This record gives sequence, structure tokens and C-alpha cells, in this order.
Amino acid sequence: MIKIIPPQQFNKTPWKNGKGETTELAINDGGTLESFDWRMSMAKVTENGAFSYFSGYLRNLILIEGNGILLQHDQSRIDKLEDPLSFATFDGGCYTVATLPAGSIADINIITKADKYHVSVETFIKQQDVQLRASTHCFIFCLDADSRLFSADKSTDIILKYQHLMLLSSVESEVLQVNGRNMIVVHLDEIV
Repeated sequence: MIKIIPPQQFNKTPWKNGKGETTELAINDGGTLESFDWRMSMAKVTENGAFSYFSGYLRNLILIEGNGILLQHDQSRIDKLEDPLSFATFDGGCYTVATLPAGSIADINIITKADKYHVSVETFIKQQDVQLRASTHCFIFCLDADSRLFSADKSTDIILKYQHLMLLSSVESEVLQVNGRNMIVVHLDEIV
């Protein structure tokens, strides 16, 4: 199944900690902010402070705009995101504090239930073809240019407009490729 979600269908929701607002790009069927299996969202971070607490979840945070963010987890490990599309993977149950050394940023956040999914995040700055691998779900999102999903046998050829989210379910191995730049590709594999 291939689904394209345009920006007009993204939902604005308050942060769990009440200190900001997020744009929810997609969430699993029946998911809510209190209980979900996976969720992809976009947010602006405009001040230093603690992140929302998501015990039992894994978080992947991707820098998409701004000049960097520092994420300190449980007053020890620090992730430093400085380059566009750099990302950090961390336990949502950590006490994570963000510091903005050079002003506000925007990020994309993928939050997955840790005992339900393995998650793989890849980011691509330069224009290129990327082979999609077999997975339960795959998300494709491009920041500033359209991308193209295609198959070698030409049975699939779809243009994905930038700032639109493509969600693929039950991806078969070595069938589909995507061509794009400034692109985020996320694979979720259900743990069985």
C-alpha cells in the first residue's frame, strides 16, 4: 500500500509537556498522543529546555532547519546536531534537555514503541537513487525538492511533492527505489 499525505492533512497538536506545538505528519491507525505504536512529527524548538517524556519509546530526532541543537540525556551523554539532516537516536524515557547554541531550529521526530519496532533512519543530502529494503512500513519525506518512487519494471512511477509524506506498508525487498535530495527515508520493522 502506498499513501501520500499532503501538508493540508497534517495535524497540529500540543507537546506532551505543554511547552510548544508539533505538526503531526502521521500516526498509526487508532494512535493518540497518549498511546501509539509509531508517530512522525515536525516541530520548531525556540528555547532551551527539557523534552517530553516518552518512556517505552525510541526517539529519532532529525535537524531540518537552523544552526544546531545539543541534546543531553540523563545529565551525561550529549548528541550534537549541527549539519542539515544530522540526527540523534535516544531513549524517550531519558531526561533529555535541549540547548540551542545558535538560535531556534526545526526538527522531524520519529517516535516508535521500543518493544514493537526496530527503526532505521537514513538521510540523503545529494540527489541520488536509494534502494528501499523490505520493511513493515517505510516513510519518505523531502525538504525542498520533489522526489520520485519507481520500480525497474516501470509498474510503479510516482512523483512525491516536497513537504508531502509518503507512507508505504509491506514493502517488498529490492522492488522499489526512490530518487531525491534532502531526503529522509525511515524503515520500521515489526518485532515478532
